[in-house]
Amino acid sequence: MSPTCAFIDSNLLVLLVVGSVDRGLIPRHRRSRRFSPDDYDRLLALLEPLDKVLVTPNTLTEASNLLLSSRDPRPMACLRALIENTDEVVVASRTAAQSRLFDRLGLTDAALLEVVSAESPLITVDFDLYGAALAKGAGVAVNFAHFQDW
Repeated sequence: MSPTCAFIDSNLLVLLVVGSVDRGLIPRHRRSRRFSPDDYDRLLALLEPLDKVLVTPNTLTEASNLLLSSRDPRPMACLRALIENTDEVVVASRTAAQSRLFDRLGLTDAALLEVVSAESPLITVDFDLYGAALAKGAGVAVNFAHFQDW
């Protein structure tokens, strides 16, 4: 059975927001230049069958900070709307900081690793985070870079 929900990392959240504002903005926005409009379409295709996209407060904060690097107010307005339509899963910072991966991956990724599972996997473009999630078991992570090659 396929998962009905998934977490996405901060970089893909930025791609989702910027692409939702304007696909043409993706190569021009400072924090989404590494992606293409086709990557946005691939991300939408991955998310489309899901009932819900899950985020953590840490992921939202990091994405918000990355989106602020632009003077264009539209991405922040889009992020605000996205926040209203996603399910936020809270992981106490104290819990994430106790992870053995905290020193290597940081708070945002350590928090994600506390909540991802085969039932609610992680879609990520971060190779280190992907590897750490896979260590939790099969089906816990999807490496978005594999879809970029299509």
